[in-house]
Parts: sequence; C-alpha cells; structure tokens
Amino acid sequence: MIATASASAARAGVTNTNWEVRRAEEIGPDLGRFRAVTFAQSFHWLNRPLVASLVRSAIEPGGACVIVYATTHAGVDTTDALPLPTPPRAAIDALIGTYLGTTRRAGRGTRPVADRPGDDSSRTDQDILAAAGLRFAAEINVAPGPLTYRDEDEIVASVFSLSYAAPDHFGGRLADFERDVRALLRRTAPAGRFCEQPRDIRVNVWLPAP
Repeated sequence: MIATASASAARAGVTNTNWEVRRAEEIGPDLGRFRAVTFAQSFHWLNRPLVASLVRSAIEPGGACVIVYATTHAGVDTTDALPLPTPPRAAIDALIGTYLGTTRRAGRGTRPVADRPGDDSSRTDQDILAAAGLRFAAEINVAPGPLTYRDEDEIVASVFSLSYAAPDHFGGRLADFERDVRALLRRTAPAGRFCEQPRDIRVNVWLPAP
C-alpha cells in the first residue's frame, strides 16, 4: 500500500508527504502533532485504549480524530435485479475456508478470539475514545454511489485485499486458490464482468475534549 501510494503521489507531483511504516501503538512525539488523524476500517484491529490515548496527545488544538467505518471490497447483499451478475461473495468465503480453515487469519497470525491485551472487546469505540479525552462531534453518512462495475481481475484483487485472505496465507497453494476463485467467477459470469451496489460509509469525527 505504501509503494502504491508513493507512486501515485509521484505521478501527481505531490512532494510534501512523508511515508511511515510502523504500528499505531508506536505513535510518539517524534512524529509531531497533527490537525487530523484518520483510521479507515482499521481501529478495531488495534489496542484501542492505548492508540486512542496516543492519538489524543498527537492532535493539535482544533484538530480532529476521524474514524471511517466502511466496507469497500464488496457491495450490498441484494436480490434486486442488476445489469450484470454480482460476485459470489459467500461462495468465495467458503472457498477460502476450504484452503485456510474456519479460523479467520489476520496479518501474520489469526484473528484473536480473546480480548486484545489491554483492550476489552465489550467496550465500544465510543466508550474508548471518550475515556481517552475525545468528544464526539459529528457523524457523516455518505450515501452509496452508483453501481460499481468490476472485471474478474478486480474481484480477485478485492479477495486478496482481505486480511484473512492475503496472498501470504496460502503459501504454495496460492496459484491453486486463485485458479479456483477464477473458475468460480467464470461460472457466475462467463463474460468476466460484474456489478455491485456500494454500501453506505459512516464517518465519525472526534475532537479533543476541553
């Protein structure tokens, strides 16, 4: 992702960007202070109390923490008639299970069943952010856009973008898995074209509490 973002910035002539690869739990004063800190579909993976506290200390007066809740790899499950077939997401998930088992992978390990160290999964993001000294300011709901049209390669890429189906998880069986995914897609849409209705996106804005 960093390589892709860096290349995109270079093509756009953007030169005032620094790229950092580190854990959110390692946010520190060496990074500076910021007008905005954002999390896109990621806050639930973190040690939320620790990260929320670190973010609170990194936000400038008048700045904000923005949490984006979205599902962008797949569209809405619907029985409505669409111009093209929808990707067989349930069947793809079942195929992932036949290769990797039913325990969801995450990063280089597995998705933890127990609470993360220092975190309590029964606490909501809202409780944790408030306890860290942030106050809820606004919720922005982004309505779904027009139908998204994707080809076979884009659907395969969306599968490999999932934390529990990242290419490294498959080891020497990666090529077999991709072959089976493509065969499944071709049975669903022989022409290799699909469409989906995008999902809503919810954006929560938090400000430093007085």
